[in-house]
Amino acid sequence: MDWPAVANLVEQRPWYKNRGIVMVNLCVLLALLTSFTNGFDGSMVNGLQLVEQWQDYFHDPSGPTLGLMTSVQNIGGLVALPFAPLITDGLGRRKAIFIGGFLMLNGVALQSQAHNIVQFISARALLGFGMAFSVNAAPLLVTELAYPTQRGSITAIYNSTWYVGSIFSAWITFGTFRIANSTWAWRIPSILQAIPSLLQCVLIWFCPESPRWLASKGRDEEAKEVLGKYHGDGDSYHPLVDYEYKEIRQALAIEEQFGHVSWWSLVATPGNRRRMRVIIALGFFSQWSGNGLVSYYMNLILETVGIEEAGTKTMINGILQVFNFGMAITSALFVERIGRRRLFLISNSGMLLVFIGWTITSALFEETHSKIAGNFTIVIIFLYYAFYDIAWTPLLVAYCIEILPFRIRAKGFAVMSFTISLALIFNQYVNPIALTKLGWKYYIFYVGWLAFELVFVFVYFRETRGKTLEQTAMLFDGDTAKDPFFMMEADVAGHQRQSHKVVPPPSDRHNCEHGLASPHAYVRNGSQCHNYPEAVAVKLGRRPATASTAQTVTTAASEFYEMKVRYEYLSPHNEKY
Repeated sequence: MDWPAVANLVEQRPWYKNRGIVMVNLCVLLALLTSFTNGFDGSMVNGLQLVEQWQDYFHDPSGPTLGLMTSVQNIGGLVALPFAPLITDGLGRRKAIFIGGFLMLNGVALQSQAHNIVQFISARALLGFGMAFSVNAAPLLVTELAYPTQRGSITAIYNSTWYVGSIFSAWITFGTFRIANSTWAWRIPSILQAIPSLLQCVLIWFCPESPRWLASKGRDEEAKEVLGKYHGDGDSYHPLVDYEYKEIRQALAIEEQFGHVSWWSLVATPGNRRRMRVIIALGFFSQWSGNGLVSYYMNLILETVGIEEAGTKTMINGILQVFNFGMAITSALFVERIGRRRLFLISNSGMLLVFIGWTITSALFEETHSKIAGNFTIVIIFLYYAFYDIAWTPLLVAYCIEILPFRIRAKGFAVMSFTISLALIFNQYVNPIALTKLGWKYYIFYVGWLAFELVFVFVYFRETRGKTLEQTAMLFDGDTAKDPFFMMEADVAGHQRQSHKVVPPPSDRHNCEHGLASPHAYVRNGSQCHNYPEAVAVKLGRRPATASTAQTVTTAASEFYEMKVRYEYLSPHNEKY
């Protein structure tokens, strides 16, 4: 991991042996349920279209009615989006999640007892309205609470849990469609949708608030307490806690120089305009890469290649969701090793090539009605999603949040959610009409669009691997040499300036001069020994330090390392001293 300023401060043991990390991961798990709920809902809409009892009860909705039913959730979300960041920033991440969950519980109640398509559509609008509050707050809480070394992977896992909800929904509808001549075949999946929202409403109060949000509201002691309990293993004076807290305060101080944060702030500076360009692209690309065809219209896609039996369609849908989750979670675990930009490039290149093959096989089936061509299309759908899940599932939320500074994070994320909703409304309303009238020829549009996406990603997406949350947000602001976070990181990495250095006592001077490290050294203010390979910039006078952890750093980082050395070498819990 390329974190020279943090690597020596984080937990070196397996994470499950640190009680604080275990506890924070349990809290993060509760926030992940938001993505689970989103995936359950999205897959349920798709799955119910495969259930004959639902089709019969609502008189086979199609065309504009079907498009409205699938898109109305996003319309509800659009209505809520202007208010969601106000709640997230004003009342906090936890309260926003609670409000969203409460609204969704009411939507589930209305949807489960719907007697006509109007009630069903109204329920879905309310679900979308509530979902907007939860979706705006939950990933921010995940990112801002996660342990530093796990932040990238856990934030990537957030969006990947969409498929966990999707898997549950797909296989539940696979089971309930067998309930013959009963509306319970579709009401049961609707009722079960309430479980994650109910858990969040009850348990969210047992989780901590975001320390960054607490600090932004002047509640500094609470912020340090949260960091100490969950990142410092219960120690509010842990070096990592001090480092994170000071970095948060410095980031907030820099951002406050720009004054009041309004929606105009999102485009007020060149750096923010660069962010918005990427964030808007993330929203559209995540939904206009062809995935919307399968996500919401699997029924029509399968019928175009001759698969019409309900049992076969629901089984394929269920297997696809399991496959998607496996690919997404695997990719999420390798985010820090491979890097964000490289994953995006691999993903878009693969999708483009596969979609060309998908178009060809669908055209062959329409011309020849070849069963082989139809079956091969199913294989291509799975292959397409393998490439989609490499980047767009795990990184959609993670990359957006990473590149946004704290003060515009909620509003910037709302912009991406708004863009996604626009893209989904287009997909869900236009796709069924276009598929019905154009068939496989509609896929040609996506081939051209995927080519455009690949070029855009190559030109504008920047690598964020190995940076803290505050450092990553600075990448879009121009010259990082003027950024205090990057200056500190560069200094700690070993930039040569005049500094306080650790030198060995006189008895070890020979070893020092010949580059041989003594097992111990004494810290002296202003002393120098250029050949001594490892030194710590501190101002403690004569103190012992282990040579294995010493390194030359600049005066700019000396206060930070003074605290670090006091903790590591002078603590009564240190076995050596």
